[in-house]
Amino acid sequence: MSYIDGFVIACPKDNRQKFIDHALSGDGLFIEMGALRVVECWADDVPDGTLTDFRKAVRATPEEDVIFSWIEWPDKATRDAAYAVMTSPDFKDPRMDPELNPMPFDGKRMIWGGFAPVVDLSAG
Repeated sequence: MSYIDGFVIACPKDNRQKFIDHALSGDGLFIEMGALRVVECWADDVPDGTLTDFRKAVRATPEEDVIFSWIEWPDKATRDAAYAVMTSPDFKDPRMDPELNPMPFDGKRMIWGGFAPVVDLSAG
């Protein structure tokens, strides 16, 4: 069964196109490393919760929107192998160079994790 890396980010609303450009520049690397799919979603219907919500999770300000993203891998082994390469001190790719492709959001407030699917339904 596939393996999913999930991400939630707060990004300034004014940086929407910068975020899209950043993603278009760097996301292909995950595909090259074996990912099946990368999805980047900009907030459209993200309600404020009473106790918690997406905005609170990343401490989004009124000037920011929430981004929900995921990378689908064929399995955890492929994901782990890709991350081992990408986090190696010898790995050099301009798409991951913060000088050449700076993050248009505060990466310190990004939350992420790896998830093993337990239910996977499809219409097709």
